[in-house]
Amino acid sequence: MKKIFAVLLLQSFLFYYSFCQVTSIAKDENKIIDGHPSWIMQGNIYEVNVRQFTLEGTFNAFAKHLDRIKEMGVQTIWFMPINPISKTDRKGSLGSYYAVSDYTSINPEFGTLEDFKNIVQLIHKKGMKVIIDWVPNHTGADNKWLTEQPDFFVKDSNGKAAVAVDWADTRQLNYKNNVMQDSMIAAMKYWITNTDIDGFRCDVAWNVPAVFWRKCIPQLKSMKNIFMLAEGDSAYLPESGFDAVYPWRMFKMMIKVAAGERPAFALDSIKRDFDNIYPANTIKMYFTSNHDENSWNKADYGVFPGDVHAPFAVFTQTMAGSVPLIYGGQEEPVLRAIQFFDKDPMVFNKLQRAAFYKTLLNLRKRNIALSPDASFKKVNAGNDKFVYAFVREKGNKKVLVVLNFSDKPQPIIINDKSLFGNAQNVFKNEKEMISNKEWNLKPWGYAVYEYDSN
Repeated sequence: MKKIFAVLLLQSFLFYYSFCQVTSIAKDENKIIDGHPSWIMQGNIYEVNVRQFTLEGTFNAFAKHLDRIKEMGVQTIWFMPINPISKTDRKGSLGSYYAVSDYTSINPEFGTLEDFKNIVQLIHKKGMKVIIDWVPNHTGADNKWLTEQPDFFVKDSNGKAAVAVDWADTRQLNYKNNVMQDSMIAAMKYWITNTDIDGFRCDVAWNVPAVFWRKCIPQLKSMKNIFMLAEGDSAYLPESGFDAVYPWRMFKMMIKVAAGERPAFALDSIKRDFDNIYPANTIKMYFTSNHDENSWNKADYGVFPGDVHAPFAVFTQTMAGSVPLIYGGQEEPVLRAIQFFDKDPMVFNKLQRAAFYKTLLNLRKRNIALSPDASFKKVNAGNDKFVYAFVREKGNKKVLVVLNFSDKPQPIIINDKSLFGNAQNVFKNEKEMISNKEWNLKPWGYAVYEYDSN
């Protein structure tokens, strides 16, 4: 009897412990920090081009990479559009992901709805999050709404649905139509309800009116503590409820610095503008490449070639207000423009940058000083035309970053006494004494120091 009682007592304890653990996780999942889901604050984003990620180009084939992606430290997976692609006016053999024919269906090229549900569930089991690419500005040229709801579209001079911008395979949606707005919101809700995704990356968000986002985003966030990323850099986007924006101006300045066209301190002018333009809690998704910049503008292999990539990647991972992006393939690295409208699979076998990214992603995860809301202070560490140094700090955590944005060795000297003392060189994985003793940083070099808690 005593043994039975002991077993029952142990089972009750384990049940209670498990219940508390689940409850604690649930509370963390619903926690808001500085207006954003707590889970994104020390997180990161990894963009997946499903068509090109594997030879098969399916969700199931991509799933085989999840363990290595998790091992690298990826926290949020962003799938490029998963919806069916229009056939009318299609570009290339397979068409653009961004010419959607049906907002509540899955692209059969990638698999089935069940396949997608399964991969979302698997990603969640591995402790990661999922956001999907959403195309609210326009549809494909044979989207079902064109016949079912023709008033959902802007009309051209001939009374036909107008082409969006200059993308011949798309048709422009009419945001003056409130029924269309409600239908768009309902379609977005469908994916939260039916697949349990954790947010959206909204394509061409800059061309969708604020009145829609102010109506849409609160409804979505009332369903789940989701993350909303806007492709755009207008101040009205975070003001309308988006958690994060694209810092295009900083990216373009990074390219000029990499080319030697502008000094390193030119990055400060962009940061000052961001501080003045955006609400204080705005997250910027810094990157050295994404699907657009890779396919059309030679990122990162052309604009940050070879060793040039590393200090700029460190910058994106550690800069104030940042939640950084890695475009799938950068860890290999895939050094070419990935085709946009045709099959062009990547191959992963060297993973030459995986350890580099893992060091940065794990640092972000464990150190609150790299949270978007942590403080930022520039540090005078050398010739500011080439050397860019700063400190991030929050609570009792502190990280020092020193970057050489030039093709020549740069002398480094730290005169800020608050930085003197032992610190962990993150990439060398060893303690170093920070003092005013001069040292050299190699061409396109970088050093990141993590300070012990006070």
